[in-house]
Amino acid sequence: MDTDTDPVDEEAARLYRAKLWGGAERKLWDTSVDGTVGQRLRELADWTELAGHGDTPVDMYGNGPVEEVERRVAEELGLPAAVFFPTGTMAQQVALRCWAGRTGSPVVALHPLAHPEVHEGGALAAVSGLRTVHPTDEPRLPTAQEVRDHPEPFGTLMLELPLRDAGFVLPSWEELTEVVEAARERDAVVHFDGARLWECTTAFGRGLAEIAGLADSVYVSFYKSLGGMSGAALAGPEDVMEEARVWRHRYGGLVAQQYPAALSALRGLAVELPRLPSYVRHARVVADALREELAEAGVGWFRVHPEVPHTHQFQVWLPYAPEALTAAAVAQTEATGTALFRRWFGPGAGGPPGVAVTELTVTGPGLEWTAADVRAAVRDFLSRIED
Repeated sequence: MDTDTDPVDEEAARLYRAKLWGGAERKLWDTSVDGTVGQRLRELADWTELAGHGDTPVDMYGNGPVEEVERRVAEELGLPAAVFFPTGTMAQQVALRCWAGRTGSPVVALHPLAHPEVHEGGALAAVSGLRTVHPTDEPRLPTAQEVRDHPEPFGTLMLELPLRDAGFVLPSWEELTEVVEAARERDAVVHFDGARLWECTTAFGRGLAEIAGLADSVYVSFYKSLGGMSGAALAGPEDVMEEARVWRHRYGGLVAQQYPAALSALRGLAVELPRLPSYVRHARVVADALREELAEAGVGWFRVHPEVPHTHQFQVWLPYAPEALTAAAVAQTEATGTALFRRWFGPGAGGPPGVAVTELTVTGPGLEWTAADVRAAVRDFLSRIED
């Protein structure tokens, strides 16, 4: 067997990279897979005691810590009720199915780069009997006029905030409110895929409750931005959430016990949520330094996208093969203990040849990096690229 394509070798390489980058002395962000099982369990147990949850009874089919998460999410989003789900894929299918029953339309308008279209194996159609249409295929959310002009009726408009696969991009607050109003003009309900809604407040200049209040329902994730173990919540009107509980059971999501995931969600809400605005602000410092150093180094064509990050995550594009850039990232961490970039990928179907993209995130560890630190790390990284 060709070892270059041996799945055993690739899995070993993945585990090595995860351990290397997760254990780096200096890095811009922590990921949900950094660390070991023992380390993660000890950290969660320590926080549980400090936060006063140590004597809380474990949950059984959605009570106890799970109910506490639901109360906290509803409070943060300013919505009447929330339901805990084991996955966001399930939460969003349930939401869209509930709205299809109420609107009488199985058609969902969303972006072709939205999570259900790219990362869920066609589940909306295969599992829930829904059909999707696309008001735009531009690498941004649809405009109000595109929503008004779409030639086919739809019952729900789903907006992913931010649109991750287009570069974690957001509309302006005015554009968002106009798009929601355009959907209302068409008698459609609005659902927010808010997996990363938590970090949108800085760009919009609005609180979570005001943002969530634009939509009829909102899904949020606990592990993407809040550092949780897993899990998601769906929030909206009480009657819709009651139906969502019924569908959660039917979809197999009424898990007997979820207290580790629920406690890690509570930790994220208490610890990480207040820090997110500082991560977003510092991501802009990092992006500026990256762009300045890449330009000075004469790399040629490159992109930091968006130029001013909308959240604490953004894309970097460079004119090299993804394998060469991933190898350079590994070599840099092995030699210096610094993890600037991690894995790189090709541009995808229809993308230009000869370029690669990576996603860069700034969390707690990244706040220690100055612009000079970023520029020095970029210079070192570039020196390790082998054509």
